[in-house]
Amino acid sequence: MSTVDERAVVRRRLLVALTPRATRAQAAIAILFALLGFALALQVRSTEESDSLSTARESDLVRILDDLTARTDRLSAEQRDLQVTKDRLASGDDSSTTALQEAQRRAQTLGILAGTVPAQGPGVVLTVTDPTGKVDAATVLDVVEELRDAGAEAVQIGDVRVVAQTAFLDGAPGTMVVDGQTLRAPYTVTAIGDSHTLAAALRIPGGVVESLRNLGGDGVIDERTAVRVTALRPASTPQYAHPAASP
Repeated sequence: MSTVDERAVVRRRLLVALTPRATRAQAAIAILFALLGFALALQVRSTEESDSLSTARESDLVRILDDLTARTDRLSAEQRDLQVTKDRLASGDDSSTTALQEAQRRAQTLGILAGTVPAQGPGVVLTVTDPTGKVDAATVLDVVEELRDAGAEAVQIGDVRVVAQTAFLDGAPGTMVVDGQTLRAPYTVTAIGDSHTLAAALRIPGGVVESLRNLGGDGVIDERTAVRVTALRPASTPQYAHPAASP
């Protein structure tokens, strides 16, 4: 073998010897590092999203907590009243009078929910202005739904009592049609409930008041210790539904 050939062989052997070889252990370590990096990336992303969510919805969480607290208090009071009524009926002392009083109380409660009787109590009066004529019926419906979610027990818009079946339709600019009655801006929304909770629900960032301002309108909230909802709906008789017989 010539000297040139020997040198070429030596170079190839050195090249092979110096070339790094991936062993199984090295491959396993590389995979572990890759998985660790992926996990860290997910953790960072999850932490960022969690922090962002916490910061963005702090006011919402406060409102929800207030709402849940108010609802819990109402349910606890109702539970106590029902227990007292049950005890009075079970005792047999003047049960007919107690039953009549309970029936009357329930009739009043159902009348408030159905809009067939007037109501009064603490609450808010919201005045919705619409100088640009861009506040539509859907936005006002959002106002009502926000109030309902915050615990409003009776709602009135203008001279129209708002119940579950109330329909909101767009009218000419600066107007809307509620249950067939045309209302013109500014719209006055009266709601009975915990005034602080209702006002806080309307003022939350990104809520209905901000939506009104984005449309060129505004919502002025007046918290009151006593408001009256006097608009009434005629009592209707179900056409298809009838009391079901006991099983």
